[in-house]
Amino acid sequence: MNTEKRVIKTIKNVMPAVVTIVIKKSLEEVKKDLKAEQASTKNMLDKIDVFSIPKDKIDSHGMVQIDGGSGFIVNAKGIILTNKHVISDLTAEYTVITNNNEEYKATLLARDPVDDVAILKIESPKKLPALELGNSQGVQIGQTVLAFGNALGIFQNTVSMGIISGLSRSILAHPDPKAPAQEMRGLIQTDAAINPGNSGGPLTDVYGRAIGINAAIVSDAENISLAIPINAAIRDLEDIKKYGKIRRPLLGLHYLILGQDLSEKLHLPVSYGAIVMREHPMEKAIIPESPAEDAGVKENDIILEWNGEKITTEKTILDFLETQNVGDVIELKVLRGEKEISLTLTLGERK
Repeated sequence: MNTEKRVIKTIKNVMPAVVTIVIKKSLEEVKKDLKAEQASTKNMLDKIDVFSIPKDKIDSHGMVQIDGGSGFIVNAKGIILTNKHVISDLTAEYTVITNNNEEYKATLLARDPVDDVAILKIESPKKLPALELGNSQGVQIGQTVLAFGNALGIFQNTVSMGIISGLSRSILAHPDPKAPAQEMRGLIQTDAAINPGNSGGPLTDVYGRAIGINAAIVSDAENISLAIPINAAIRDLEDIKKYGKIRRPLLGLHYLILGQDLSEKLHLPVSYGAIVMREHPMEKAIIPESPAEDAGVKENDIILEWNGEKITTEKTILDFLETQNVGDVIELKVLRGEKEISLTLTLGERK
């Protein structure tokens, strides 16, 4: 089968599992949000003009469509993967529209506390088309990929094609708009177009196996799109099945990863590792009652090694945590002043 026929066949097979996620809130809640937003910009109006909200965005129950995104069915019983930032408003209602325009009320099962992944559930009397999950560890630069989703919240059933342009990318982003920015690591970079509304849709290989979840674009660049590796979501699905929730390990400290430039700037004796320090004067470098505190980690310690492997800018503490589970025992080599010491800790559970 030639490439064109293969791609067309894959699109036909994948599309039935791709869904649109519609985000709705009551008209009263929307008015409250508008007032709060106007107050924060010091442009408070005495009265909200309800008629400024398009009538086609208000349904018969007085619910207003405020946003939308994409997702994909991964289990015939109605389990859906999407982005955490698509499901960021926990006071909203989420409706899933399938490829054949059937509507279902969605229940939020879990939101990953680290990765930009959320899991929804819909109830259907019939077996639903589900997407096969691949293995993101096996992807290669130059590999052809397809990005599916609901582009701009308008163009349903959109697909774009490109290649994998890079692996293990990291960015500082806001998966949850109401939370501080967090570093997202291990991302798949592709030049397949991902637009607002595509977020949460699948990134597949040419055989239709999901290898990622469309997550972000770099706004100041062209053709740089990023996806969450599917293995992160597979781990979350396994946690849901085993524990009924997502379990991610907790270390419990704030730090900066050291490289040559930062080490010289801080006049440190080593150019690798992670220096334990507070990010803000009002914060603590060590989270109280955390595994790090229990193990005796102190502010200004430099953590050099994790289970015998050096901590570097290429492999940070976050990268090590991605491979660990709650309850794992970790050996840390720490530089405290001029003395190297070993500390043992048991990873806790991140809430």
